[in-house]
Amino acid sequence: MTEFRFKKKYGQNFLQNKAIIDKIARVANVESNSLVIEVGPGSGNLTIALASLYKDSNILAYEVDNSLEDVLASRLKDYDNVKILFNDFLKADIVSDVGMYSYDNLYFVSNVPYYITTPILFKLIESDLGFERIVMMVQKEVGDRFCSKVSSKDYGALTVILNYFFDVRKEFLVDRNQFYPRPNVDSVVVSFSRKEKLERIDDKDFFMKLVHDSFQFRRKTLRNNLKKYNLELVETVLNKYGYDLNVRAEALDYKIFVDISNTLSKV
Repeated sequence: MTEFRFKKKYGQNFLQNKAIIDKIARVANVESNSLVIEVGPGSGNLTIALASLYKDSNILAYEVDNSLEDVLASRLKDYDNVKILFNDFLKADIVSDVGMYSYDNLYFVSNVPYYITTPILFKLIESDLGFERIVMMVQKEVGDRFCSKVSSKDYGALTVILNYFFDVRKEFLVDRNQFYPRPNVDSVVVSFSRKEKLERIDDKDFFMKLVHDSFQFRRKTLRNNLKKYNLELVETVLNKYGYDLNVRAEALDYKIFVDISNTLSKV
């Protein structure tokens, strides 16, 4: 892959093992007549795998590096179900972009640049586009955080929010030696499958803010982290589950945060 000039600022590490690339594409299990969003196609290896495996679906890929335009145009010229937008995904109006397509289900499949993994996930959630499944290859430590359990050291605000919307699953590990240039960390492919039934949330933005505030200082209790909220109401909800204001956020399941959020948002 010496024809590429890798750019550290874009977090470019290209996966070369075709068997692993095909495995990522299969994990997505894309249904017929769907739209698949990809971020950072790079040299187009995963894009080609998706376009080949899911011929009756469309692939919409966002690439921030304009210098890859000729490479991608050449490699993808035989795939009429692929469109590349040379745009920063985090700045893109994805609701408008997706609106150009007619589809039955929406997917996100990507080997995302690691430094923007979390912003990408929040953009997908906040878009309200209703992704059927999200498949991402991420840094192993980040994948551990996504899949962490209540009361574990990796359990945090993002874990709570992801667990509300999705069933999160580690699919398989990818060794750092499978990339060029070789990164300093191993990776893991994680899938996020849309839950069939979500608990009712009266105010999604309020819920997400409450969760972030609850984890603002990890070693502090809710009594300290939620000082700006109605602590009397918070404690009333906590008591239902056998807790009080001296509990830390990491000890609480996402359903308790939903209950607290709905109780407070009614006031």
